[in-house]
Amino acid sequence: MAIAGTILGRLLKAALTLLAIAVLNFFLIHAAPGDPAAVLAGEAGAADEQMIADLRAQFGLDQPLYVQLYRYVGNILTLDLGYSFRQGAPVLDLILERLPATLILTLTAFWISLLAGVALGVAASARVGKFTDSLITGTALLFYATPLYWAALMAVLVFSVQLGWLPGFGYETVGSGYGGFDRAIDILKHLILPALTLGLFFMAVYMRMTRASMLEVAQQDFVKTARAKGLAPSVIRRRHILRNALLPVVTLAGLQAGQLVGGAVLTETVFAWPGIGRLMFESLAARDYNTILGVFLVSALMVIIFNIITDIVYRLIDPRIGQKA
Repeated sequence: MAIAGTILGRLLKAALTLLAIAVLNFFLIHAAPGDPAAVLAGEAGAADEQMIADLRAQFGLDQPLYVQLYRYVGNILTLDLGYSFRQGAPVLDLILERLPATLILTLTAFWISLLAGVALGVAASARVGKFTDSLITGTALLFYATPLYWAALMAVLVFSVQLGWLPGFGYETVGSGYGGFDRAIDILKHLILPALTLGLFFMAVYMRMTRASMLEVAQQDFVKTARAKGLAPSVIRRRHILRNALLPVVTLAGLQAGQLVGGAVLTETVFAWPGIGRLMFESLAARDYNTILGVFLVSALMVIIFNIITDIVYRLIDPRIGQKA
């Protein structure tokens, strides 16, 4: 019941937050320089004033800003994200078409970074001051300081171009005709490089957080009591230290899970991964307002969902939080 109440409360807050984000994004997009009607008219080779005026009327851009906002919010409430005249399709259809690819990439990168980061953090904390600790922390610092786009380009250059181990671009092999298990394996091969590249930075963050948290919890009185009772070191580390040390890591993971969507913009662009991050990049260049707003809204929704899941996991790890609430 406590978890159900938490979910209901979070959903109500999420709805208000999402509405506020939608309104804020609307004003930010319309404050940016550029006119989508002028861009389309220029690409058509007929950028005269009459054609631009006709396109603005067709897009509804000739209406006052408050009228456009009223229509936009009203459409959102009916799950209508508008029409992309640039892509020639409803925005919701475009996003739903590309959303699975982004979810596959971000969720894979998230679990790789979280599991590997926690495992390396535990290993480093168990060997403080030794060579293993220095090696792990040094490698994590390197990954943390490496720009995402540079790591993506180097991954393509080394593992795809030079070594030929993995495909460097795309979601699957074009024209392969694979189906079933063979298609899944093909997608997995294309997923490895972008998922690892996207997850390296966050893996370094989780590793450092886990290591620091493990060392801090190890000095707590309840851990000293467990040692005094004669419990095995492995039991103390697993049941007492790790469980409590995971609380700040889970909090950080929930907050940064949404950042994976932002990182996916660069990753999907470099690796030609057909997700909503790449769709947003293409829409920005084309001044496709409706598509940009739709992607922003869906991205915000994903962040909110990640945060709700984090709250639930937090309470499962430490039930005392629900009792305090």
